[in-house]
Amino acid sequence: MPKGNLEMWLYSNTHCLNMLQRLNIMIDVAAALEYLHLGYSTPIVHCDLKPNNVLLDEDTVGHVADFGIAKLLSDGISLTQTMTMATIGYMAPEYGSEGIVSTRGDVYSYGILLMETFTTKKPSDDMFTGEMSLKRLVEESFSLSILEVIDSNLLSNENDFAAMETCLSATTRLALHCCADLAEQRIDIKNVLARLNKIKLKYLQDQQSG
Repeated sequence: MPKGNLEMWLYSNTHCLNMLQRLNIMIDVAAALEYLHLGYSTPIVHCDLKPNNVLLDEDTVGHVADFGIAKLLSDGISLTQTMTMATIGYMAPEYGSEGIVSTRGDVYSYGILLMETFTTKKPSDDMFTGEMSLKRLVEESFSLSILEVIDSNLLSNENDFAAMETCLSATTRLALHCCADLAEQRIDIKNVLARLNKIKLKYLQDQQSG
């Protein structure tokens, strides 16, 4: 792809994706997952969603790539496999501990990816040890301000902080909803996409009125 992958852009020293670009890319990824989960008679689970598997074309549109360990759910619900090959930090708890593969596992990975896209903190970062994790960091930020954990490049390139904070708060709450510990408590990808589109629309409206 002309613009490489999302990881390159998130951790570049010379380029920075703005708020709207990040939102649009994550909407693209959610739309791709919706197609995989619901667009076929047999759901497809990607199983390894992470920044370097999101490729960006010349228009900075996100495309989900690398289906090397993707799984077909023949019963439409879940399957169990003995060998776990997904990337640590992005995989759902039930996949790592029990080998259970389902579309809700992709939703968990998407939630982690959503947090990383706006914080530029990898779930495997050395700062996350013991009980501390990217998910916990984001959860705890709500007691202060979500801006405390957001990529500083976003803050320096944004004029309307009120609109951005509202957007980031809604986006990270959605990410946490995706990352519920129990699969049945996670939102499905169709509703993720709908909510993220609403968040984007409100952000654009707030910018115009701000």
